[in-house]
Amino acid sequence: MFSAYYPLLQVKDVAATAAFYKDTFGFTEVFASDWYMHLRAPSGSQELAVIAHDHETIPPEGRRPTSGLILSFEVADAAAEAERFASKGIRIAQPLRDEVFGQRHFIAADPNGVLLDVITPIDPDPTWLAAQGGQ
Repeated sequence: MFSAYYPLLQVKDVAATAAFYKDTFGFTEVFASDWYMHLRAPSGSQELAVIAHDHETIPPEGRRPTSGLILSFEVADAAAEAERFASKGIRIAQPLRDEVFGQRHFIAADPNGVLLDVITPIDPDPTWLAAQGGQ
């Protein structure tokens, strides 16, 4: 068994990326260097790490910026967060919308193009839920 789990984003600018997550989501530094930063969420239970994509500790075949990844953040009010993100000039890749399966969410992008799915659970559409067998 493992004792911890966290995503490790491979990026071009470690300091700028860490600053984005600290400013946007309230992460704090657990460890910082010029090539790696380990961050902890305000709740203390979630962590995120950021590493220079070309650092020697990464095997040559994997030395490239992270792409094709979506990080999900559950929040109390996705609509309010969408307004806050927009006011900060954070790129919104998909505007706020309600999904029949029970999510109100929008998708933004961090400075590296990593997608951020900001979600508030809502009640699923009853017709959709019935079509799924009521689960």
